[in-house]
Amino acid sequence: MKTIAHSILAILPLVLAPGAFAQHQTFTINPDASQVAFFLGGADHGTHGTFHVQSGMVDFDRSMPKISGSIIVAAGSGNSGNQNRDHKMTTEVLDAAHFADVSFVPQSYQGTIAASGDSTIQVTGVFTLHGTPHDMTVPMQIHIDGPNCTAKTHFSVPFVKWGLKDPSILFLKVAKEVGIDLTLTGHLNPAS
Repeated sequence: MKTIAHSILAILPLVLAPGAFAQHQTFTINPDASQVAFFLGGADHGTHGTFHVQSGMVDFDRSMPKISGSIIVAAGSGNSGNQNRDHKMTTEVLDAAHFADVSFVPQSYQGTIAASGDSTIQVTGVFTLHGTPHDMTVPMQIHIDGPNCTAKTHFSVPFVKWGLKDPSILFLKVAKEVGIDLTLTGHLNPAS
């Protein structure tokens, strides 16, 4: 009887270990399948466009609100379909020559990340724009389907309040905040 009990106790950690490790995962973002869409309101019209996600990897643990990593967006990749406007945005407003990256570094989250299907959490981290870090909390909708993961969020960036140049001119006034829709697509792997 003691031998059976010892055998069960010896096997138990091996049986439980995969479940424990499955709580801790790495989300590797596919830049080509991900996108940053923006909307800037204006007096006569709004401007829609995109930026390119350069890279991203997020390490998280389902058993505790522990999250780390970074998402990097190329500041010079702004595309609204108007070359003159895009040049002004990337050179005069974002100063991409000196501040090539816009980044978000997650630090903690609230809520529960389901092993599969849909989850909604609040992610708190540091958003760095024009070389200046800003604390930010964003809502994040996550969809997990096997090894595939998509994370989406919408938030506003008060770029003028944060010290960037106001692109408004004489009769063409634009909003002081830009709306951001971020879609990250990639794969989940057990954390190393």
